[in-house]
Amino acid sequence: MSETDSEILESSPVETLHDEDDRLKSSFVDAVIECVEQGDTDGARALVSPLHPADVADLFELAPQEMRRPIASAISDLLDADVFAEMNEWVREELIDALAPHEVAEIATQLDTDDAVAIIEELEEEDQRAVLRAMEPDDRAAIEEALSYPEESAGRLMQRDLIAVPEHWTVGHVLDYLRGNEDLVTDFWEVFVVDAGHRPIGTCKLSWIMRTPRQVSVGDVMAREQTLIPVDMDQEEVALRFQKYALISAAVVDHSGRLVGMITVDDIVHIIQEEAGEDILKLSGAGDGDINEPVLETVKVRLTWLVVNLGTAILAASVVGLFQDTISRLVVLAVLMPIVSGMGGNAGTQTMAVAVRALALNQLTSSNTARMIFREFRIAITNGLCLGALIGLAVFLIYGNRDLGIVICLAMIINNITAGLAGILVPVGLDKAGADPAVSSAVFVTTATDVMGFFSFLGLAALWGLHG
Repeated sequence: MSETDSEILESSPVETLHDEDDRLKSSFVDAVIECVEQGDTDGARALVSPLHPADVADLFELAPQEMRRPIASAISDLLDADVFAEMNEWVREELIDALAPHEVAEIATQLDTDDAVAIIEELEEEDQRAVLRAMEPDDRAAIEEALSYPEESAGRLMQRDLIAVPEHWTVGHVLDYLRGNEDLVTDFWEVFVVDAGHRPIGTCKLSWIMRTPRQVSVGDVMAREQTLIPVDMDQEEVALRFQKYALISAAVVDHSGRLVGMITVDDIVHIIQEEAGEDILKLSGAGDGDINEPVLETVKVRLTWLVVNLGTAILAASVVGLFQDTISRLVVLAVLMPIVSGMGGNAGTQTMAVAVRALALNQLTSSNTARMIFREFRIAITNGLCLGALIGLAVFLIYGNRDLGIVICLAMIINNITAGLAGILVPVGLDKAGADPAVSSAVFVTTATDVMGFFSFLGLAALWGLHG
């Protein structure tokens, strides 16, 4: 270990290794890399050992790609299951690929079912089978069952380890059961009460159990109303239920109503963050938007949508081509028409973002769609009138052409109305058709505002007979 590395270790408590954004400082990351490059594995382990698993995961994400596997080799004894659970999926996949199937199986066995599934589901099918063969039968069965559910469903997200007791037990029975069974899950907030068919009929918070006399029946203190999560429910809908009902945990049931797992709020925090970022990135066509994603994967996703946008741009340009004679008579039209289409595009994006968010949060439903469309129509007219008056007056003052000012004013109003309607109708229509509105809306809305912006402005100019 170099003198600089020793100073970092001796003079800096763990909290001082972080910057103002609670990320590891670059000097610390550089110190670990220096130890690894010099073959000083003891020094690297000494630097990393005081860190929280989430910080160890950050270390790998902040290190250059070519240094991740050497760092993993140097501190292999510190790479426990908790570190892999906290790691970025692209970085984790890169490190997991370097491990033998039995090593991956050992890591997965130490994790909750949902975290183990998150690791194994990223593997190739052949590697999945190899890892599953290396696991204990009970663990393998749990993982295989979870993998049988749809991706991003409650079945993939749930933990199978939970506490369930029969209704006829007393509080004393429950306490003795919790204290006398070392194999039970250690982290839980409530006990699920089930009937003879293992169907959930209520819940007991730990606080109720701790404060209730031993002789009282569980059925007398449990809450019978509870939010049950179907095993095939989409994780985004699960997150909305947790948010709506302020849940800490919830039971997951299969198609027969049997209790098969539970979901806890710590998992939901990740889902909310993931879904929110995913929708924003889909609107831009940027794919996963992860800086650790391989370059070729990123290029493939972005280029696909850029090619689609190229096609829509050609469509908009062809509209302009219809009015070449009009533009040649008054060249200033070519200067002003991007303003109309650009402002329409901005207005459409605003409405589209609101609509996609409302759909994602279940705020926009069949019961209020018509009312929301009329609301956005009124907003679009108001914005169009204000912007049209401003640009019309500005054009008149700058160019001294009253007719040109009127034409651009009317075009601005028409395109803002188009933008407002397209911004809400396109996401709603895609949602009704079963498509993801966050993925495709932007292309259609932008095309509508560009085409209508050029067509309304140049078309009105032609009808008005504007000329230089």
